[in-house]
Amino acid sequence: MFLKSSLPTVNNMRTKGQLKDGDDQMTILRHIKEIAYRAEATLFQDAMGAAALVVMLVIGLHLPSLI
Repeated sequence: MFLKSSLPTVNNMRTKGQLKDGDDQMTILRHIKEIAYRAEATLFQDAMGAAALVVMLVIGLHLPSLI
């Protein structure tokens, strides 16, 4: 079925036990900080857009009780 295996081409693969502490590992918090740093220019605009969506949702849910 398979003529060749892809395992011989993987030379740099290590298990979790073989990784050193902090070696090629990125914590979730560090990842979020890097994303926020890269998107610093549009972060405020994105927050305002999310707030506008929440306001529209709340108004839309309360609209039937006003009519």
